[in-house]
Amino acid sequence: MKTKYLPLALCMMIGGQAMAAVSEEEARQLGNNLTLWGAEQAGNADGTIPAYTGGIQPPSSYDPGRPGIRPDPFADEQALFTIDASNYKEHQERLTSGALALFEKYPDFKINVYPTHRTARYPEHYLANAKKNATSCTLIEDGLQLKGCWAGTPFPIPQNGSEVMWNRYMKYEGHAFMSQDLKTTIVDGSGTVIDTAGQTQWNQYPLWDPSRTDLLKGDEINEILRADYDSPARKSGEKLVIHDSLNMLTNARRAWSYLPGQRRVKLSPDVAYDTPSPAGAGIGTVDDSSVFYGAFDRYDFELVGKREVYIPYNMFKMYDAEQCGREQVFTKNFANPDCVRWELHRVWVVEATLKSGKRHIYPRRTLYWDEDFLGVGMSSAYDNTGSVYRVVHSESFPKYESYGHISGQFITHDLASGAYARQAYSTGRSGWHDIEPKPMNFFTPQAMSGGGVR
Repeated sequence: MKTKYLPLALCMMIGGQAMAAVSEEEARQLGNNLTLWGAEQAGNADGTIPAYTGGIQPPSSYDPGRPGIRPDPFADEQALFTIDASNYKEHQERLTSGALALFEKYPDFKINVYPTHRTARYPEHYLANAKKNATSCTLIEDGLQLKGCWAGTPFPIPQNGSEVMWNRYMKYEGHAFMSQDLKTTIVDGSGTVIDTAGQTQWNQYPLWDPSRTDLLKGDEINEILRADYDSPARKSGEKLVIHDSLNMLTNARRAWSYLPGQRRVKLSPDVAYDTPSPAGAGIGTVDDSSVFYGAFDRYDFELVGKREVYIPYNMFKMYDAEQCGREQVFTKNFANPDCVRWELHRVWVVEATLKSGKRHIYPRRTLYWDEDFLGVGMSSAYDNTGSVYRVVHSESFPKYESYGHISGQFITHDLASGAYARQAYSTGRSGWHDIEPKPMNFFTPQAMSGGGVR
């Protein structure tokens, strides 16, 4: 499972010392046999993963006047084959541990495998900074802070698990985007479908301002999120703001919530780690969001290597109301397999093991991150017996109106209860779309209380 691009000797951090960046010679791979963000340019040996040729272009049916509505460019494709209970063991070398657990738990689970499309695209300023980062960006303070880094992929040639996790943390989805029609829906173990949240949400990444030309500072904000809830009735009027910083040592996350019944904003330090997901009715933890969401201080991350595995990808069909509307998608125990597109991709495999003296309900997790879209992937979270407890995968698709992708939509499967939660997904009325960045005061506690009347 070791990738040929891993150095022979990994430079590990000791105490607060920095890990070394790669050499100039190693960095010359970028733009040659590696893309500038670090993926392998070539296809695989049997041709089932194609070479990277520049990413997706909008189909002729795309209407730029409706940027959040993305027609499926692969709608005419048929599945190459289906993996089900009768043959999944024949494919286990290309299945994640979580996918294997789903097959073992649910006899009717299946995976439809489609042709692989490498749809990733990134802006020039991001790519130029990624190339500079290869020889300048390092981790300090036990991997919880950055030093000497530019606004691009921090570690295009990762040498260890922490660097892969930072690549995911600084995934590129764009400068600012929003959706007015998000939902979270759970399906309990009996198959009952329940909507638990509806919201308008804004995501903003100050780092990705294309006019930026300076080095990143050690404590600036990486991501800002604001969610204004409008359903169900008991949740209508609530608001949530989250600030995530580049400094995970002393300023990992600040979160505030507004509760209309109390007419006040309160600091919410529990919107992190293994707090049960509030919108997901406890099906999964807060840091299950988007496969992994939050600081890295509770786990040690080991880079196992790179594998070719099937993961959900290019999920346009999931948002086609004619084929995969609400009645079709929400089947018992897992989303309708005929609505979920799986493709073969190369992924970085990272084992997360709970640090001594730290607590989390998951003592171990296996994380799989796509080499092209760094925020796309799957995770398997284990219980204290070593069995897979929960499986999370992203619902990703590339943007047409700009660069990057949307990967914040996700599904969490709870194998203990047979329930699953599909969170922060667009219902397809407006979709996720790019916007002009909001002023920073839009993401403050004062702004929440100012408009927070039910």
